[in-house]
Amino acid sequence: MDNALIIKKLRRLKMPGITETLEQRLSEAMKEKWSYSTFFEMMLTDEIERRNHKQLTLRLAKSRLDQNKTMETFDFTFNPKVQAPLIRELSQCGFMERKENIFILGPSGVGKSHLAQAIGHEACRREHDTLFYCTYQLFEWIYAGRGDGTHKRRLAQVIKTPLLILDDFALQTLNEAQQTDLYQLIAERYEKNSTVITSNRDFDEWPSVFTNPLLGSAALDRLIHKGIQIVIEGSSYRLAEFKKTCAKTKKSQK
Repeated sequence: MDNALIIKKLRRLKMPGITETLEQRLSEAMKEKWSYSTFFEMMLTDEIERRNHKQLTLRLAKSRLDQNKTMETFDFTFNPKVQAPLIRELSQCGFMERKENIFILGPSGVGKSHLAQAIGHEACRREHDTLFYCTYQLFEWIYAGRGDGTHKRRLAQVIKTPLLILDDFALQTLNEAQQTDLYQLIAERYEKNSTVITSNRDFDEWPSVFTNPLLGSAALDRLIHKGIQIVIEGSSYRLAEFKKTCAKTKKSQK
């Protein structure tokens, strides 16, 4: 069999997944006496897996997620108050099918951002486009589009994203134009796409994001409808890591 000719044709058909594993699969097929249909299925599986991996890589690159903030790297043993079963259930992304929002609240350093991004990673693995942004930075980026005529396109891009993760919500003040963008984003995503929000401020403080109380009330009413609240209490993980590092440094200096 002229494998070089087969590989040439596979490259022309843009099937590198099959090209990369052809020799291995041929060897396995002869050794294990596969049927023609089994061999063909394995070849197609290799190509599908390669394409899925490529799509996942691109999806993660566009998501702006920290590649290290995953479910696998989150230390659930550090804080037993973290609702691990609920977090793991949410990571299955059923909430996205139901168009629900998730709010992760708590003081700084308890792992809110990590958990939000971990859910984002799981969404990407399930072929959902995801976008992670610090809330203030996102609306700074959208607002900057007013200067070059890309404002509407930028806002529309964020609105249609299947999973949007807003970190540090209500932490910094937005100007009136940015508040309008926030309202439009919430209104347009309502019951269409899911949003995950982290904040160290209670719900009662969220209306302060809007200087217009009516606008704030209308936005938050839509936002919290079908919302799932997770409150994390406890010590700062970052502070604990800092103290641990300091202790190791002192020990090594003795």
